Amino acid sequence: MPTNKKANRLIHEKSPYLLQHAYNPVDWFPWGEEAFEKAKREDKPIFLSIGYSTCHWCHVMEKESFEDMEVAELINERFIAIKVDREERPDIDSVYMTVCQLMNGHGGWPLNLFLTPDKVPFYAGTYFPKESRPRMPGIKEIITKLYTIYKKDKKQIQDVTKQVQTALQETIQLNTDETVSEIAVENGFRSFLSTFDETFGGFGTAPKFPTPHQHMFLLRYYYYTKDERALNMVVKTLDGLERGGIYDHIGFGFARYSTDEEFLVPHFEKMLYDNALLTIAYTECYQVTKSEDAKKVAKDTIRYVLRDLTSPEGGFYSAEDADSEGEEGKYYVWSYEEILTLLGDQLGTLYCAAYGITEDGNFEGKNIPNLIEVSLPQLAEQNGMNIEELLARLEKARTILFEHRKKRIPPHKDDKIITSWNGLMIAALAKASRVFQEKEYLTKAIKAIDFIESNLFLSGRLMIRYRDGEVKELGVIDDYAYLLWAYIELYEATFDVNYLLKAQRVTNQMIELFWDDEKGGFFFYGKDAEDLLIRQKEVYDSALPSGNSVAALQMLKLARFTGNAHLEDRVNKIFSAFSYSIQNYPMGHTYMLMAFLTTLMKRKEIVILGEISDDQLLFVDELLQEFYPEITYLVNKKTDELASIAPFINNYKRGEDKAWIYICENYSCHKPVKDIQEARNMLHE
Repeated sequence: MPTNKKANRLIHEKSPYLLQHAYNPVDWFPWGEEAFEKAKREDKPIFLSIGYSTCHWCHVMEKESFEDMEVAELINERFIAIKVDREERPDIDSVYMTVCQLMNGHGGWPLNLFLTPDKVPFYAGTYFPKESRPRMPGIKEIITKLYTIYKKDKKQIQDVTKQVQTALQETIQLNTDETVSEIAVENGFRSFLSTFDETFGGFGTAPKFPTPHQHMFLLRYYYYTKDERALNMVVKTLDGLERGGIYDHIGFGFARYSTDEEFLVPHFEKMLYDNALLTIAYTECYQVTKSEDAKKVAKDTIRYVLRDLTSPEGGFYSAEDADSEGEEGKYYVWSYEEILTLLGDQLGTLYCAAYGITEDGNFEGKNIPNLIEVSLPQLAEQNGMNIEELLARLEKARTILFEHRKKRIPPHKDDKIITSWNGLMIAALAKASRVFQEKEYLTKAIKAIDFIESNLFLSGRLMIRYRDGEVKELGVIDDYAYLLWAYIELYEATFDVNYLLKAQRVTNQMIELFWDDEKGGFFFYGKDAEDLLIRQKEVYDSALPSGNSVAALQMLKLARFTGNAHLEDRVNKIFSAFSYSIQNYPMGHTYMLMAFLTTLMKRKEIVILGEISDDQLLFVDELLQEFYPEITYLVNKKTDELASIAPFINNYKRGEDKAWIYICENYSCHKPVKDIQEARNMLHE
């Protein structure tokens, strides 16, 4: 609990992260002109601290320093202190994270910077302890030294800020006439091969992040090349994630990342976006492999989101914290004795054998349930039962443990509803609804998109977040691109033309607000937004795919749905605009490579018009459920309705007794057919 009983200015904010700091003795300002005007008026530098409500090390720094009266007095006397929620202001976070990476070679959260009153940084870092440690300066030392330099050596400050501004300008993408080549796709695949962990799955060494769009790329690479190694890397990694402690075997859902190479010990926070993207990755893996394990994980991850991250109004909350009762992971770990007490000796011993539960524990004396070392078929045989009986007993145990865990004090839930992340979850639900034929998923997706449309547009402008009745901050490129993704997936799940119309409207506004007419590609924040130090473009696919990458693939699909060649031209300009970055580090641009790879595949369009018969419905279901990344399909009874968005079908006739099926490939169409076997033959020629 904070020791300061007096609230600061953050008490008037809605952000859970800012409210967490509302009773700090630090005299925090939210980002805004009041703070900068005060800094200029008093000639004080600015201490800018950026984080988010479920960030473990943000909590640590708050407890050590921002709740400490000594540190607070040092900051308040010398600086104007500003707190920013990175999830509400990704534009601010993006610029200053770039500065931190330029200065230090790395970044992270909490992100702490020291600025001049005109917002230019002269020092940057991440977590600072209260007192200095070997090779790690403390916040007390930093505050006093930087303030002295600021007051007594203005030239040094000016030199540093000039260097920062020059370095920032150099990060803006080069203008090039080149475009992405197939070599980049191949080099990306080779990079994954060279860093693949054949023992546990994943790429590189600890810490390991799931990064689901990498698996989406590899699945498309496999589909395009038939190289089994690509598929094997996906299957091995998704199996490793499922077996590891990064997956919550009691309540489902995935944690943010694994601190070790085995995927055993997670950083326990759960983010909506990770679970949305992993749902898509497991769903697509099921499409390709028909693995029941992949299907179960996808459905159980959705089960977690619908249970724990869904608001009564239908939107999706942002995250759950790693910490509860001030301890990381306390909500999720178990002692050996606790398991036996709850389950009894027989079932408890079986559960412990299956999930690696021991008296010594695997995490600070406690246990994270996992399946890393066990073969369930072998365990079943050793216990004289078949696999179905074993799974039934383990499910009974899981249910008992889950009900008991609900009695614990839960981690903090960040109940902001973020447009971009909701777009990802809607896309995941829509895809899963058609692949698994689960109507509930589609119902939840539609309810969520209705919530976004009703609450997160102000005067037609898409916004970033909703919380407690307040809508705030102008949407950035990610909000528009991810919402476009959601609309495309909703159309593919429903064949409702209205979703294509909405996709078109979002795309038009996205181009109007973010497109760079000179060099191509999308700026991160809109032309109607606050000016920051630079107007960046992001293309690197980190934990989340970049807005430019998602926009490229979804615009490509929309262009093919609608026959809009001008839209496809813009996609090619995106490839050219970022070709240098993509070619030089393809592994870091896998979602963009997915878009480019789609252009290399045989272009196929399917149009089905008229009354769909029962046997034709089987063909439609195949389109919905199978993995066809290169195919776009339009299905509609009413030609006029579909022609409003795709005028090219005006020349197609509608079947009265039975629908006509048109299959086109690489700009050439076969004769229309009504027989589904003929259609299948054409599709797979």
